[in-house]
Amino acid sequence: MSIRNVDPIVHKAAWLYYAHGMRQEEVAERLDISRASVAAYLKKAREIGVVNISTSTELFSADFLARRIEDRFGLESVWVAPQGHGELDSDSQISVLAAGVFLELVKKDDRVAVAWGKTVYQIADVMPFADLRGVTVIQLCGNLGAPYSYRPDQCTMEIARRLNAKGINIYAPLVLSDEGLAESLKREPVIRDQLASISDCTLALFSAGGVDDDSHIVQCGALSRSALRALRGKGAAGVIAGQLIGRNGNVLDCAYNRQLISADLAAIRAIPKRLVVVGQDNKIGPLQATLAGGLATHLVLTQSLAERLLADAG
Repeated sequence: MSIRNVDPIVHKAAWLYYAHGMRQEEVAERLDISRASVAAYLKKAREIGVVNISTSTELFSADFLARRIEDRFGLESVWVAPQGHGELDSDSQISVLAAGVFLELVKKDDRVAVAWGKTVYQIADVMPFADLRGVTVIQLCGNLGAPYSYRPDQCTMEIARRLNAKGINIYAPLVLSDEGLAESLKREPVIRDQLASISDCTLALFSAGGVDDDSHIVQCGALSRSALRALRGKGAAGVIAGQLIGRNGNVLDCAYNRQLISADLAAIRAIPKRLVVVGQDNKIGPLQATLAGGLATHLVLTQSLAERLLADAG
């Protein structure tokens, strides 16, 4: 595993100093640390080989990609899971990395908004247990009747269980059969207050869902394959908390989205730390849409996705 996961500030200091040519005073101001700390971090970077590319090419490549993505897309922090390391398969490696990052980000008394899907549940499944009883984990969208282990309520409560935290579910369907019914339900005081509280969260965890025929919104029965194909033709590029987004990262104007019980994207963008995890190569389109919409502040992705993301960005 890359050194980046252990001590990210060392890599940030080295990146700003060596790649951007900042003076130590400028690095200190950018990272809100002392100049003496910058000097110590740069010394450590040299000692552990972060800036010695000739002797740590493989180790540094993932971190170099992370720095470039941070700069290119204006993200606060990026973690790249290098390929071909250890005995874990790609899905397991990204889940373990993301679980570690999430535990680094969550703080005492945080309110954590959690979406759903296979990626999020895999993260919950490998997450170590922690005693964070002051934390509250909140479901981002309505629930599903389908018997999948990665239903929204399952993802929320499993993460809450791992943190020894309080979990709050939204007791409403994800999608209703009628737009008017959905609007009426969202005005009910309990649902209204739950959705309104999302913007008060301090951390969010979600993935960028795909819009291909085996998308999780098809598998769970929220949309038929034919309906999703039609919406792809109208510009659907990804799924965030059950909602279809276009290539610009905004909510797609369609009946399906108007029938949803889910936090709106403005509420999600209001959350200061938004950790997005993407581990499948076929999610490049949804990831690009997510970044275009400013929905992520922190990102965990695979090396192949990172390389593709930068190549497509020119």
